[in-house]
Amino acid sequence: MTHKIVILDGYALNPGDLDYSPLKKFGELTVHERCSREEIPALARDADIVLGNKTVFGEKEFAQLPNLKYVGIQATGFNVVDLEAARRHGVTVTNVPAYSTSSVAQLTFAHLLNLTFHLSEHAAEIQGGAWTRNPDFTYWSHPLVELAGKTMGLVGFGNIARKVAQIAQAMDMRVIAARKSGGNEGENVEIVPIEEIFRQSDVVSLHCPATAETLELVNERTLALMKPTAFLINTARGVLIDEKALADALNHGKIAGAGLDVLSEEPPKAENPLLTARNCFCTAHIAWATLAARKRCLDTVIRNVEAFLSGMPENVVS
Repeated sequence: MTHKIVILDGYALNPGDLDYSPLKKFGELTVHERCSREEIPALARDADIVLGNKTVFGEKEFAQLPNLKYVGIQATGFNVVDLEAARRHGVTVTNVPAYSTSSVAQLTFAHLLNLTFHLSEHAAEIQGGAWTRNPDFTYWSHPLVELAGKTMGLVGFGNIARKVAQIAQAMDMRVIAARKSGGNEGENVEIVPIEEIFRQSDVVSLHCPATAETLELVNERTLALMKPTAFLINTARGVLIDEKALADALNHGKIAGAGLDVLSEEPPKAENPLLTARNCFCTAHIAWATLAARKRCLDTVIRNVEAFLSGMPENVVS
């Protein structure tokens, strides 16, 4: 049987520096750079294997694609697919776990180091001549914060949070974490209630999935528990934060700063209050996107397709 494989939004994972051609060994391959939800039925017509990143699949899409047998998500998060609808239509859904752990942990600390040394502001000021005009050998215009001895609070304690904990401990930070269940498994990380994360931490870093339980867990109430010198880092999901509440907290000095790689809507609308909030630094959902991480992701995507076709699917979420 010749399989028809369609990649709906291939540019997200592969803007041109990776190679989708190994998938051709499994059948006829068509790659679309981008795809709106409305275009799915036309672009994936007759396909039995569909690969996507942020393309949304619900009951309507499954009903319009009777040949579809497999959806491979080229990412870890699978909230873009209605898993119950997939089950009803007999469609196997897989994802790619843990491919970006090191890269996300790296960006977590890139944001934190920017906040503690005000790297972006100091670099901009020096480009503007502040150092050359300075009478001293050294120049800084913002407080400089040492991380050693500070407390890092992790919301969630999966693969990425564990990597962040290791880096924090290497920088002589105390690490605490909040998680649904289980102990710290010998990692020298104290598990505490979520309120204590906000109350005790000098840095709160979010590493949990977006669920009904975690929606806007950072809100006016939890922000009020934080120290005025504390920082918030989010490399998880934008909907974990009440964005107006965080913008208000930043603008009124209730916390010291935020480093955000995700927002509730991506790309954001221009009026999103966090884009102009005081001491708020945003990157455009790039933590996962290093070349090394994307290469690992694509390698697993290919293995997932091969495993499905062999009758022994891996990384199945539905």
